[in-house]
Amino acid sequence: MKQLLFGLALSFTLQSQAQHSMEKLWESDTTLAIPESVLPVAGQDLLYVSLIDGSPWEADGRGHIAVLNRKGKIINSNWVSGLNAPKGMALHNGKLYVADMGEVVVIDVKRSAIEKRIPIAGAQGLNDITLGANGAVYVSDSRLGKVHRITNGNPELVIEGLKGVNGLLWTNNELYICTSNDVLKTKDGKQTQVVATMPSGGDGIEPVGNGDLITSIWGGVVYYITKDGTVTPMLDTREQKKNTADIGYDAKERIIYVPTFMAKNVVAYKLK
Repeated sequence: MKQLLFGLALSFTLQSQAQHSMEKLWESDTTLAIPESVLPVAGQDLLYVSLIDGSPWEADGRGHIAVLNRKGKIINSNWVSGLNAPKGMALHNGKLYVADMGEVVVIDVKRSAIEKRIPIAGAQGLNDITLGANGAVYVSDSRLGKVHRITNGNPELVIEGLKGVNGLLWTNNELYICTSNDVLKTKDGKQTQVVATMPSGGDGIEPVGNGDLITSIWGGVVYYITKDGTVTPMLDTREQKKNTADIGYDAKERIIYVPTFMAKNVVAYKLK
């Protein structure tokens, strides 16, 4: 009986893990200068990719934004330059917001030019960005464990005291936050709830559309998280020494875009 029960439990576990997987579609040339984040543009054959092109935490002026199409062809590897170590991005009303060390850079998409820079007082390691209600922009500071919100160009501190904060996601009027292990969610920034616990801190976090989430860790793993908090690995590229940084996701096409950081390309996968 014990063997039967163990067999049933193992079968259920394997079936659960097999429910979601990633099928590789394409990968770009390995000429991208340290891609950290990918942002697919809704309704367009366009991907924005932030390129650090230097030290991840140094204001060296080498960072820039690349443009790819949705087949992985590099359209412009230096679409907008003049950044430092750009990471997370969000798009709103023709403006691309980019987390860049101690400031959020605002790029006018039509002009392909930096419009302005919004400094965050005291910030040291701005990392991920998500677009909230009414155009508010949330940005994480990984070095100081804080989350800031920018409204009408004015930044304010929303949350502090977070350990290993990185990936951010605003969905269903709630802010999801990846910390050193836990994925948290909050409505007001004051009270947080643990959604799931991962083996290590999340880098990218994206909504599937049914309450489930996809997360990545920089070291090379992408996870599927169900709304009940179950965490299942779908991709592991650590042996190939390929990172999985701040992923992008197209919910309509169910395509995950993975920036490989030191492997210097973007890889697209179909979510199964």
